[in-house]
Amino acid sequence: MTAYYEILFGLSVLLTLIYIAIWHKHFDVHISLIFGFIPIVNLAYAMMAHSRNLDTALAAAKITYIGGCFLLLFITQSILSLCHIVIKRWQSALLTIICLICFAFALTMGNAPYFYKTVEFEIDRGMGRLIKTYGFAHTMTYAVITVYVIIGIIAMVYSLIKKKDVSNKTIFLLMLPETLSFMCYFAGKILPQGIDAMPFSYCFAQVIYLIIVHRLCLYDITDLGVESLVKKGDTGFLSFDFDDNYLGSNESARKVFPVFNEIKVDSHPGSMLVKNTILKWIDDFKRDESKDHVYYEVDDKIYLVTISYLYDGKHRRGYQLFITDDTDSRKYMKLLSNYNEQLSAEVKEKTEDIVKMHRKLILGMAAMVESRDNSTGGHIRRTSDVVRVLIDEIRKDELTADGRKNIRLLFGKDGFTEEFCNNMIQAAPMHDLGKIAVDDAVLRKPGKFTDEEYAKMKKHAAEGARIVDQILEGTDNETFHKVAVNVAHYHHERWDGSGYPEGLKGEEIPIEARIMAIADVYDALVSKRVYKDKFSFDDADRIMMESMGKHFDKRLERYYVNAKPKLEEYYMGMGD
Repeated sequence: MTAYYEILFGLSVLLTLIYIAIWHKHFDVHISLIFGFIPIVNLAYAMMAHSRNLDTALAAAKITYIGGCFLLLFITQSILSLCHIVIKRWQSALLTIICLICFAFALTMGNAPYFYKTVEFEIDRGMGRLIKTYGFAHTMTYAVITVYVIIGIIAMVYSLIKKKDVSNKTIFLLMLPETLSFMCYFAGKILPQGIDAMPFSYCFAQVIYLIIVHRLCLYDITDLGVESLVKKGDTGFLSFDFDDNYLGSNESARKVFPVFNEIKVDSHPGSMLVKNTILKWIDDFKRDESKDHVYYEVDDKIYLVTISYLYDGKHRRGYQLFITDDTDSRKYMKLLSNYNEQLSAEVKEKTEDIVKMHRKLILGMAAMVESRDNSTGGHIRRTSDVVRVLIDEIRKDELTADGRKNIRLLFGKDGFTEEFCNNMIQAAPMHDLGKIAVDDAVLRKPGKFTDEEYAKMKKHAAEGARIVDQILEGTDNETFHKVAVNVAHYHHERWDGSGYPEGLKGEEIPIEARIMAIADVYDALVSKRVYKDKFSFDDADRIMMESMGKHFDKRLERYYVNAKPKLEEYYMGMGD
């Protein structure tokens, strides 16, 4: 009989380890508490079965009441959270205090008659068990448990009827552990002697919650700040799973498709409008992924709808649609055939707007990455400004014969062009995009890295090149594409070959990456970080000059030196 409790304890530990493996920062804290407490409680049940005296059995019984007094509380609180029902802090505190009182009474068993009036110990068929008569505190605990179950049921029924932003599947899953746990509290009299149903109900609850958390990310379209970025503009967002069930949308999307104000999350849309438009677009995309965009006209507006896969980490979990107002662009295109001369200027203006939007998108993505890194606030903006100052100094050097000679040595047959200057300045904000793939535990560490952490951090350069390459794939400006990829990929390479990720040496390093390296290191030296104070300008300059010919291309030294007064003035204007 003891094997029953041993197996359930082992199973609860296994299920908790699975939960740890899939844990995500958006998981509700009460679910984490459930998984943390259950193995402890199930261990206590096993200890009870193996006990050989009254004191050991009482100690185990007291631990089991951690589950009796708190697990249903955590289940109830997780139900409220998953049903998007917010209770006040004092209400949550009151629920917790009531459980603490019940547990305090439970701790008196064997010493006072409040919880158990009488208690004896016996060994029955090799298992230790308590023979007790219950006191008023035990009855009170049952009443509290009943109240929590009622609260949970009311919350689930209310969400099932009234709330459209909560999945019915999630609600039905939540009902299972709530109901079973409640039943098991009162099932002791009908089960065989020595068998307690509660450890089984706890393991069952773990299984159900694993199923629930596996789907949580599908319903949280705000993950990693995507929703906040989308809401700032006119971009709409819709998501569906592979079975064409509706997963979520933002306000901008619901303005274009008001029907989604009435469609419940995790349901298959019954609207003919949705079936004949959105689901048809998705079906076309399934058959041919090149059909990843369509135009939708409504109320004199023309929207560009872009279709792609919805990813959970590396796994495809459904489809996502981005909706942008493309009315002006489409109208311009319709008029081109009749008004070529008139529209040429407008097309140029529109192109400039698109470029500006593109730059803003890049800056927005870079800022989102930087917001995760608590050590580099403003780094992207500052390094971009430093690159601009260095480029200006190179431009000035074209005025002298010696300068033109140095520029030819640096830029080779491609030459130093205005296009390169613009591309370099635009690419600078993208140099650290690869940090989006670095784990928070490393990226946000308030101190120096271990060797292992530094190895993880170094991967951001190659990852950044991959991300930039994907962002700019298919762009008409292949030169900018190449410069941006090189800046992201090689800005941590060193002239002497000791850098990363590929250990390039000398002129193997693209010139744009060599310029970016100077801006990146200079900013790191003269800016305050969580793990260091900023260097004085003199100390920073000394390090920079000592690094010429080692870390940096010696031929770029003249531009750094010429730029130094402007850089110092710029950083003094930044303050602390």
